[in-house]
Amino acid sequence: MAAGASGRPPAAADDTGCTILHVDMDAFYASVEIRDRPELAGRPVIVGHATGRSVVLSATYEARAAGVRSAMPMARARRLCPQAVVIAPRHGLYGAVSREVMAIFRGVTPAVEPLSLDEAFLDVAGARRRLGTPTRIGQLIRQQVADQQGITCSVGIAVNKFLAKLASVHCKPDGLLVVPAAGTLDFLHPLPVSALWGVGERTCQALTRLGLRTVGDLAAAPPAALAGALGRASAEHLTALAQGRDSRRVTPETAEKSVGAEETFDVDVTDPERIRRELLRLSGRTARSLRSAGCAARTIVIKLRLADFTTMTRSRTLPEPTDVTQRIYATACELYRSAGLDAGARLRLVGVRATGLVGETGVATQLAFGPPPAPWREAERTVDRIASRFGADAIRPAALVEDPGQGG
Repeated sequence: MAAGASGRPPAAADDTGCTILHVDMDAFYASVEIRDRPELAGRPVIVGHATGRSVVLSATYEARAAGVRSAMPMARARRLCPQAVVIAPRHGLYGAVSREVMAIFRGVTPAVEPLSLDEAFLDVAGARRRLGTPTRIGQLIRQQVADQQGITCSVGIAVNKFLAKLASVHCKPDGLLVVPAAGTLDFLHPLPVSALWGVGERTCQALTRLGLRTVGDLAAAPPAALAGALGRASAEHLTALAQGRDSRRVTPETAEKSVGAEETFDVDVTDPERIRRELLRLSGRTARSLRSAGCAARTIVIKLRLADFTTMTRSRTLPEPTDVTQRIYATACELYRSAGLDAGARLRLVGVRATGLVGETGVATQLAFGPPPAPWREAERTVDRIASRFGADAIRPAALVEDPGQGG
């Protein structure tokens, strides 16, 4: 299934149906610095500010062998690896290199979903006739990144995003790994449960108390036991991943923007009514932003972050674009209910976001062919005019006035 630094997988690696690639630069910032200072090759190098309360931004694999990790306090990193060369970051350069790398990806396929400066998902289904198998495409990307930018990357190839991401992690540095569709569970089940997205320290401890240490253990666990320990939503999420299922598609980055707002609570919130009031407040802010920009949204997204930092998103596309608070709020509440959170679930953050934006012309067209605009739309425009003259807190829904703990 795997390929090492040569990038050549065994002939038996079957990439049929494996059209999702996760491409990740190896020690990106540090690799760019070594490219420009080749005399540092083979030495432990740390990118970050050497003074103050700075943290490690990137480290070569030689520094990682000494225990240095990204986001580690620089003082600790220097104690672990006193011989390391510390280089101040050059963010402008890293951004420029990232743009060139992403251009290489888009030369392969338009279906590119950047995750950060140094990694992205690609769906190469439409590129196979022109460029060959997914494995050949992965080799081509690695070669072009090395030739054009002088750095290395690792490529995971699988049937979905979750498995492709795991594959790239397991073939670092400078490798390529195919997870055949038929070999998914053989690859996945021996891994520790910590390999699953959403399994942090506390969740790992809860699974260990159930005797579940590997992904295979979790996949075979009784659903009721998992739900009792983690909550139904988390249990279903992790069970799907443990069975190799991930339905998310590669979402290309576009010029389209979104607007929204979110709130992190000072204390974790368990009261659903408090959550709904916050959804109303955030829906109002989102709707005002849409109207201010002369836009309406096709899709409403909510974000829910639990006390253990597990983050859930739910979205719904509307029949017609909207910029109306009540429509956004009603959709947000429906999405909140659909999340299936257990009673007493502790939330630390809630957010509302509007995507799929259209301009005023698009809104007018939709309204002309759709149902008549609700009275709410004109009422909210009147509220906007009042707010612009007297301030955002001059007029608010009664539900928010009754909640003194919330601001406008």
